[in-house]
Amino acid sequence: MPTPHPATRRSLLRYLAAGTGLQGLLSLLEQAAAAQDAPVRRMPSIFIGHGSPMNALQDNAFTQRLRQWGSTIGKPRAILMVSAHWLTPGSTAVAVVSRPETIHDFGGFPQELNAMQYPAKGSPVFAQQAVAALRGVGAVPSQAWGLDHGAWTVLHHMYPQADVPVFQVSIDFSQGGKTHFGIGRELASLRDKGVLIAGSGNVVHNLRATENSDALLPTASKAWAQAYDDAVKRALHAGALEALMDYKSLDMSHAVAVPTPDHYWPLLYALGAAGFAEKPVFTFEGFQNGTISMRCMQWG
Repeated sequence: MPTPHPATRRSLLRYLAAGTGLQGLLSLLEQAAAAQDAPVRRMPSIFIGHGSPMNALQDNAFTQRLRQWGSTIGKPRAILMVSAHWLTPGSTAVAVVSRPETIHDFGGFPQELNAMQYPAKGSPVFAQQAVAALRGVGAVPSQAWGLDHGAWTVLHHMYPQADVPVFQVSIDFSQGGKTHFGIGRELASLRDKGVLIAGSGNVVHNLRATENSDALLPTASKAWAQAYDDAVKRALHAGALEALMDYKSLDMSHAVAVPTPDHYWPLLYALGAAGFAEKPVFTFEGFQNGTISMRCMQWG
């Protein structure tokens, strides 16, 4: 086995100090060797509008596009996922687990969905590098999280073999847009190491204003949902970063379209990880459940 890079050696020592056991250490050593042997190419930064958990089971225009998208991007060395469903008010956490659990963080869905597993490995090596990159915000390593449905329901289609290591970074819900964008900027260097940075949420998300059908439609069923989605698209095209960080400034419809910003914040992590010269490519547009924006985009 090659001699580990100094950063990898530091990760190994931290992992040993955590007392996570021989199996976890062996997994970490395997990943460290693979990471050194694998060719490195710069990965994109992406945002995924994940919509209903039922998309994990469905074959529709959105999931078909996810499969095409994963194939087009190719296989990264790891995926760093920021999901709307891991909120840690007061701190930013990075999951350093070697075998992340498939978290079924929802209710009222068919047993088939609750039985689904996404058995991707974690990436403790890259996760510890993310912790180091986020020293400024005092990020902490965590063993308390796996892959929530904002992550695995879409990765199930993008990388169906679950053969890419995945780890999540949490959202400090006590912070505002500038902080979330800034964290994305700090994580951007991981793209050059072959890590795909992905935010997963929905730019328009109001569960109290959704409709029963999971059907995908090209436009929203309500004018306010369409107005806000259009405002986000215009701001992204214009590179209006300050406006995007202050989501309430984009359109007066924000009060209904984004009643709480948990599903909006992941956009800012992906946007922050994008280079300032990179322009977004919209890979999917449309609405699910009438008012949930399924907008997806890629930088790089």
